[in-house]
Amino acid sequence: MHRMVTIVLAFSVFPLISFAQQDEIRKSIYFRGGSYYVDRYQAEELSNWLDSIPNLLEKYQIQLTSHTDPVGGKEFNEWLSKMRSEAVFQLLKELSIPEFMIHIKNWDYENAVYRNDNYYGRRLNRRVDVILHPIVF
Repeated sequence: MHRMVTIVLAFSVFPLISFAQQDEIRKSIYFRGGSYYVDRYQAEELSNWLDSIPNLLEKYQIQLTSHTDPVGGKEFNEWLSKMRSEAVFQLLKELSIPEFMIHIKNWDYENAVYRNDNYYGRRLNRRVDVILHPIVF
């Protein structure tokens, strides 16, 4: 009986988890090769995007996921990934987002979404994704 209750509870939680993942919202901040500078245009775009989301601070947790291309090697890209997420983190703080609402994951060039064997793919992989995850109660 105890096992049955555990199974029922586990399956009742799965829809909440998948529902939250389906409702995530994201915006990418792109960088030049080897850079962690967020230009004014992208800073304004991020600010406008966040302003367009009703009840942002009450409804969402923010995750920053940073990526790089493989140019420069593993050690350099680990550092660059951290610097990129830190640059976006500081920008969010300037936009009055509380630090405790921001979580960071630095991937460097691991888990690339786009192919790194061509210029276009490398360019798209040089980014920080700002992902809003709904807070599920």
